[in-house]
Amino acid sequence: MALSDPGTAGGPRLGALRVALPFGPVDLRWAEWGPVHGMPVVCAHGLTRTGRDFDTLARDLASDGRRVICPDIPGRGLSSWLPDGNLYAVPTYIGTLMPLLAGLGQYDWVGTSMGGLIGMGLASMPGHGPRRMVLNDVGAEIPAAALAQLATYVGIHQDFDDVAALEAHLRVIHAGFGALSPAEWRHLAETSARMTPQGRVALHYDPAIATPLQAPPPAEGVQMWPLWDTLNLPILLLRGAESPLLSAATAARMAAKPNVVLSTIPDCGHAPALMDSVQTGIIRGFLRG
Repeated sequence: MALSDPGTAGGPRLGALRVALPFGPVDLRWAEWGPVHGMPVVCAHGLTRTGRDFDTLARDLASDGRRVICPDIPGRGLSSWLPDGNLYAVPTYIGTLMPLLAGLGQYDWVGTSMGGLIGMGLASMPGHGPRRMVLNDVGAEIPAAALAQLATYVGIHQDFDDVAALEAHLRVIHAGFGALSPAEWRHLAETSARMTPQGRVALHYDPAIATPLQAPPPAEGVQMWPLWDTLNLPILLLRGAESPLLSAATAARMAAKPNVVLSTIPDCGHAPALMDSVQTGIIRGFLRG
C-alpha cells in the first residue's frame, strides 16, 4: 500500500494498492482525507463516477476526526480498467477492495448507487462488513425502467471539445443530483474528465463498464430482497424524492427493517449529490452513533 503526501490547498492524500486477482493485477487508487489514525469511513461512488464526488462530504467527515477513503472503483478514475467488460460486477469490486478494507479494521461505509450495492455485498459477509452503512438512493429492488435508462448513456462513445462542454453534458444526464452551484458542477466535471489520445475530453471511465447493461433487464427488475434480509447493522437509507431508481414503496419496505433509518432528500432524483450541509449533516449525525 502506498500513500502520497497531502495535495495542495487542502486537497486529499492519494493512495494506491496493486491487487492480485484471478484474471491479473488491478491497480486500486483512492483519495484520502482526515487523520490517518481516525475511525475510517469508506465512500464508494456511482456507476460512472469517481471517488472525487465525495470531496465535500469527505472534508466534513474529516473535520469530525474521521479518516475518509474514497476509492476509484476499477474501470473509473485513476484505477485500472479491466480486461473484460463482463468483469465489471460487484464480486470483482469487492475482491479488489478487500485488501484495502482488511487493513482498516472497523470501518463505516457510504455508498451512492453502485457503491451502495457494493456495501450491501460487504455487509452480508460475516467479519468483513462495515460497522454502520449509508445507502444513497439504492436499495433491495431496482426497476427495469431505471436500468434501461442507464443503458441509454452509459458506455456510449462521446467526447467533448473541453471540460465546459463535458460539464454541460453532466448537467443533463445527472440532473437528479439536485440544484448544485456552478462551482459544484465544475468540480464534478473537472474531477471526472480525462484527455483522449486525440486531444478531446471524455468521462473518466472505461466504456466497457456498460457490458453488463447490454442484456435486457428482467421484467421485474433486479430483486435483492433475500440479500437485504440477511443484513444486520445500522443503516441510513437516503432517497431522492424524485428518484426513478429507488421508489418510495421500496424505500418504505426497506425502512420497516429494524435499525434502518429512512431520510428523503427533497428536490433530488438519482442520486443526491451529498454536497450541501444538510445532506452531509444527516450522514455525519448517523455515523457518530
